[in-house]
Amino acid sequence: MAKVLNLILLLIILICSGISTFAQKAGSKKYKCMIQMTNYAGEEAYIVVSLINPKGVYEKTVYMFAKDKKWYKDLEEWHKFNKKNPANISAITGASVAGGDRSIKVFEIEDSKINKGYKLRFEVAVEDKEYHENDLEVPLTSANVSGKIDGTGFIRYVRMSPN
Repeated sequence: MAKVLNLILLLIILICSGISTFAQKAGSKKYKCMIQMTNYAGEEAYIVVSLINPKGVYEKTVYMFAKDKKWYKDLEEWHKFNKKNPANISAITGASVAGGDRSIKVFEIEDSKINKGYKLRFEVAVEDKEYHENDLEVPLTSANVSGKIDGTGFIRYVRMSPN
């Protein structure tokens, strides 16, 4: 009986350690990203964070701060990419962000993208205001995934750190 209990305990330990291993993809790391918005009046911002390859082309959607699909078209350049390469983004979407607010999310980035010319692009649209295709771009370097980058439009800055 003791051998059976030990075997069950060992099996439970292996299953639990396997679950934590699968939670993060092999060859990738999680990074905490805080977006601080400027103090602007008006509607909440729709923000899409995209992985841009070294040639400047969209590779994938990392996260969307957007609550209503009908406004995705306002993120013009990303929307063109997504129409050609549709992805299920329901698992990587959250609430839009209001002026003066901040939002913190965790992104998973493959190790192979760091120090290889890739960037994270923060594209921002606000109803009845200007659209910023490149409000902010973060070159994925060892230094930048642990630092602060200033925005040029509705984003005041983004601060990233390993999670």
